[in-house]
Amino acid sequence: MYTDWEDLQKDCMSCTRCGLCETRTNLVFGVGVPDAEIVFIGEGPGEQEDLRGEPFVGRGGQLLDKYLDAIGLSRKSNIYIGNMVKCRPPQNRDPKPEEQDACIFWLREQIRLIRPKIIVCLGRISAQRIIDPDFRVTKQHGEFIEKNGVWMMGTFHPAALLRNPRQKPDALEDFLRLRDKIGEVCTHTTLA
Repeated sequence: MYTDWEDLQKDCMSCTRCGLCETRTNLVFGVGVPDAEIVFIGEGPGEQEDLRGEPFVGRGGQLLDKYLDAIGLSRKSNIYIGNMVKCRPPQNRDPKPEEQDACIFWLREQIRLIRPKIIVCLGRISAQRIIDPDFRVTKQHGEFIEKNGVWMMGTFHPAALLRNPRQKPDALEDFLRLRDKIGEVCTHTTLA
């Protein structure tokens, strides 16, 4: 268990726990403020994220930033964004269960050090791993569940919204519910 964020990041950056390390350009540790009350978790880096070493920087990330901005959140000032796996799966395929198993230690340590009050799972992969193995994004998106004193919600992955724009209004409703939950449970998150 880590006590220092920089030590955690340094060790994670040199990770070789699974085969994804062999094809990565950059490990994508995460981005945001390490004392964030809200943490967003995606499934894994895509091509742009692998190239830049930062999560959600492609088209899906631009859409995510619009939703964040709509409720006063920003990766620069009041949230943290990470992924289930830190290295890009080939051809952006879903991370395999054994890859998630190999990488989950890093995410658990990040969450343990951050100690968020809210976790938002972006897409099926993270929601099924973190909230419930039977989680169905299309049916349960926007619902909050409390686990171990942390409020958790699953919503659509931004890349899925780009493929199916009809779900964008539902995703916006999820973010509005998130804004309300922030008002209820967060103590130092200031919405812009």
